[in-house]
Amino acid sequence: MILVDTTIVSVANPAIKAALDPDTNNLDNVVWVTSAYLLAYAVPLLITGRLGDRFGPKNMYLVGLAIFTLASLACGLSPTLGVLIAFRAVQGLGASLMTPQTMAVITRTFPPNQRGAAMGLWGATSGVAMLVGPLAGGLLVDGFGWEWIFFINIPVGIIGFVLAWILVPKLETHEHRFDILGVFLSAVALFLIVFGLQEGEKYDWAPWVWGMIIGGVAVLALFIWQQAKTKSEPLVPLELFRDRNFSIANIGISTVGFTVTAMSLPMMFFYQLARGLTPTEAALLLIPMAVLAGVLAPFAGKLLDRVDPRVLLLPGLLLTSIALFWYASLMNADTPIWMFLLPSALMGVGQSGMWGPLATTATRNLQPRQAGAGSGIYNTTRTIGSVLGSAAIAAFMQGRLEANLPGASDASASFGTGALPDFVVDGFSSAMAQSMLLPASVLLLGVVAVAFMERPAHLVARR
Repeated sequence: MILVDTTIVSVANPAIKAALDPDTNNLDNVVWVTSAYLLAYAVPLLITGRLGDRFGPKNMYLVGLAIFTLASLACGLSPTLGVLIAFRAVQGLGASLMTPQTMAVITRTFPPNQRGAAMGLWGATSGVAMLVGPLAGGLLVDGFGWEWIFFINIPVGIIGFVLAWILVPKLETHEHRFDILGVFLSAVALFLIVFGLQEGEKYDWAPWVWGMIIGGVAVLALFIWQQAKTKSEPLVPLELFRDRNFSIANIGISTVGFTVTAMSLPMMFFYQLARGLTPTEAALLLIPMAVLAGVLAPFAGKLLDRVDPRVLLLPGLLLTSIALFWYASLMNADTPIWMFLLPSALMGVGQSGMWGPLATTATRNLQPRQAGAGSGIYNTTRTIGSVLGSAAIAAFMQGRLEANLPGASDASASFGTGALPDFVVDGFSSAMAQSMLLPASVLLLGVVAVAFMERPAHLVARR
């Protein structure tokens, strides 16, 4: 449901903008519907993993699910864009309580040599979400209105709560001291960096914007120093990063988070505004990606227990990046719509070797006591990547629009209110295609990073 709620909103963004922010051509405003969720999701993850260790992952999961479901109701009832953004932040808080518990339960339940298959199924949910989210979003927006992308979470949340209450096991808890100063410093650092990146274009990159970004980086450095000096129990146990594969998996998942979040916005605006597709029709173009990722991911997980992770991760990340460059080359008014199914299929194959293998590699050597902390760190780096991707793509898209359609921000007509007039389609399409180059390039950094992984200990011992 967490993943669906990210992808479902990307399809509905044009409709949300038309309903709640129809009077401006600035795309930054509606992007905050995603960024607020991701920011509130990312900041608490470090401590919510520890809360699961301390009070039990099942208990924290149920609390998070309740918050998430109630916030979904409030989102659907929001009368203004500002109110919607506020309740999306509450939704993100609920998601942050749930996410680390899922990985922690798998890490503590399955031994290292069987964890790949379990994480493969866990990773396959991303493929299911990529299909269910956009399709459900398109059908709901077209049939009932954007509000129903949030209302649909209510029955799902209630059913999920009952099933988790009955079926999820209670696991042993561990005493932890909580690093309140660390939580404060990490929250301040993330907020300053993300807000600066998000609003930079809107304020013409004024000196105070750069001051926020630089200040955020400085506070982040202070946070790392404070974690290294904390003698009791730091929020981020830095000794976990002595495991090379844990460190590299975190770098890899941050590039994946950046890419998956950043690619959806220009893609959906192109499909719906430049090509005139409905949300449902736009979502149907993602079916090959979702089906192939969902079907192949469990097989990749089983294979991962027997092979070096680089065998799956290098081609997985590389194929996904190639698919994004392919998308960029096709994004113009003359490309037949069916051709967009081809890079979608290639991306599905690539993503099947991406989610599960990265999660398995990160958690392979975690001790039970560190399961919550490790999964909290891993999910934090993924979500920080997503937040940065959301902020960066908003600024990049706005910059590309100004370059290809000078004066677009000051025009009397507004993006997001239906198909564009013919005379601006080419410039708008070029801006969206150029924007796709950003996530494609960032993912190549992930390819370089995973090349430096080492063979897992259980495979070395087998040799």
